[in-house]
Amino acid sequence: MADPSSYRPKPGEIPDSPGVYRFRDEHRRVIYVGKAKSLRQRLANYFQDLANLHPRTRTMVTTAASVEWTVVSTEVEALQLEYTWIKEFDPRFNVKYRDDKSYPYLAVTMNEEFPRVQVMRGQKRKGVRYFGPYSHAWAIRDTVDLLLRVFPVRTCSAGVFKNAARTGRPCLLGYIGKCSAPCVGRISPEDHGELAAEFCDFMAGRTGTYLRRLEKQMMEAAEEMEYERAARLRDDIEALKKAMEKNAVVLTDATDADLIAVAEDELEAAVQIFHVRGGRVRGQRGWVTDKVEEITTGALVEHALQQLYGEETGDSVPKEVLVPALPDPIEPVQDWLTGRRGSNVSLRIPQRGDKKALMETVQRNAQQALALHKTKRASDLTTRSRALEEIAGALDLDSAPLRIECYDISHLQGEDVVASMVVFEDGLQRKSEYRRFQIKGFAGQDDVRSMHEVITRRFRRYLAEKEKTGEWADGEVLTEDDGRPKRFAYPPQLVVVDGGQPQVAAARRALDELGIDDIAVCGLAKRLEEVWLPDEEDPVVLPRTSEGLYLLQRVRDEAHRFAITYQRSKRTKRLRSSPLDDVPGLGETRKQALIKHFGSVKRLRSATVDQMQEVPGIGRKTAETIAVALAQAAPAAPAVNMATGEIMEEEEPVTTAGSSGEPVSTGAPHERRGQET
Repeated sequence: MADPSSYRPKPGEIPDSPGVYRFRDEHRRVIYVGKAKSLRQRLANYFQDLANLHPRTRTMVTTAASVEWTVVSTEVEALQLEYTWIKEFDPRFNVKYRDDKSYPYLAVTMNEEFPRVQVMRGQKRKGVRYFGPYSHAWAIRDTVDLLLRVFPVRTCSAGVFKNAARTGRPCLLGYIGKCSAPCVGRISPEDHGELAAEFCDFMAGRTGTYLRRLEKQMMEAAEEMEYERAARLRDDIEALKKAMEKNAVVLTDATDADLIAVAEDELEAAVQIFHVRGGRVRGQRGWVTDKVEEITTGALVEHALQQLYGEETGDSVPKEVLVPALPDPIEPVQDWLTGRRGSNVSLRIPQRGDKKALMETVQRNAQQALALHKTKRASDLTTRSRALEEIAGALDLDSAPLRIECYDISHLQGEDVVASMVVFEDGLQRKSEYRRFQIKGFAGQDDVRSMHEVITRRFRRYLAEKEKTGEWADGEVLTEDDGRPKRFAYPPQLVVVDGGQPQVAAARRALDELGIDDIAVCGLAKRLEEVWLPDEEDPVVLPRTSEGLYLLQRVRDEAHRFAITYQRSKRTKRLRSSPLDDVPGLGETRKQALIKHFGSVKRLRSATVDQMQEVPGIGRKTAETIAVALAQAAPAAPAVNMATGEIMEEEEPVTTAGSSGEPVSTGAPHERRGQET
């Protein structure tokens, strides 16, 4: 634990101007990012008597080892830079809202020739119109099913679309009138694009004009005694009204707004957002966060606005944002939102009427979300803390192992030997820290030797990073300035290996050879789930009901899964190899051109140099090189029918390009299975 006075800058060194500051720990990892109207006044608050600080702020300043700052021109620039750095460095002490689920959106891919309507999650893509988020994917599908009667836009995947175009037959939706069947040319790309645009307009809330137009067309059809067409239009109108009823009107003035409510206690806060478009609630989402420092409701709202609109532009930022408390100061945040939208955005607290009543509803949802989260989290935190304490007690550690790294070796009958490293921090997976290794020091199967190599390579990199950052030079200032987490820069408190006493001894020997004696090592054997320690003849046996044993099993199983996944990918790549891979200077484009021209490697092998030159991009010298390479890579001996003595010579199947661009046989031989370790 560091003394904040040891790295406190002199008051005269800190500028009295807007800026963004970063606290770093002893490993130069950024642990907190903040902004201030006056850097001098803001940073002075962190270096007062520790007894006067909020408990979590006190933890942050004692974990930190240095502080640095960047001066900017305006508070709006400070707000944008703070958001950018939080996204880049992922500081552990910053307010980070965690989505309580991955919310689905209704998306229309307007960037395609024939736009497609589908359910999408995750990162938003350029050229795609999004509506929502919705609480459930089935709610989107129900809405789309109603609207396809009126807007028969394509909903099929690319594979289904191409297959229908190839066969000349549309899918079922095309036959029942819920798709305009652009795959078979029933509608032109331009008309289908207009249909998709009308669908987007309706989903965006511009429903009144379209309904009035349909009603007028229905009346005209009835007057002209086209009763079938009038009945179809009547059913279309009913379908649209039914789809609209799924989102009740909450604001009668057809407002486009986002309502944000916050429920909080001393340790945590929950945020709920209602997305209102055209006066109707089109989506809802919620976040929760730990309060890592003493923070006001207005500051929580500001962080929520950054999270919500940091990647959004244009109409995705509504004209009106209603909040329970305003950030202080409000002007930079409002200017930032206006810049994201491209036009004026109103950020205010609702005072009366329908908007205030709706805000109370959102507030109740936030309170319920916080109560539900605390109920779940209490059990989770208690269990993880108990598991870490049990591990520390069983292994006689000085403190709970907050960072655990686990290693596993995987191979298939001695081939494609690989290793995995998985990381758990505070009992939770940290997948961004996972690493994988290829065993390079020797060939063949030797798990003990492989474990020694992997541990040596990992911690040799750690020592190199440590030396590079200057941590070994007494009194020398750290020169690292990018703040990004290094791949192997942070040591664990506990190393777990998948295996028994031999693997544990190999890991301990590797650490001893590097002069590392402050990292504990243990192994978890699969057969009896025994925990092995270095230089101990007998294992440590944890009770089957132990939370510590359960955590070690999770860590070991995750390392096993990660290693097998990597080993299988390497094996698949090896099996998909082609004799053309060994031809120097022959890239993927020309390889595919050769296979496409001749149909198979076997036909290519029997081709002459002149025939190869007929392929675009293949000159005489390249053709001669290919011929030599194929001649050296002799094909396997033909199969023989042992009953008749007949040589069963089969035509080699046509190969196609796989996902990696390599030729993949459509009739691959049966693969022998072996034990994966």
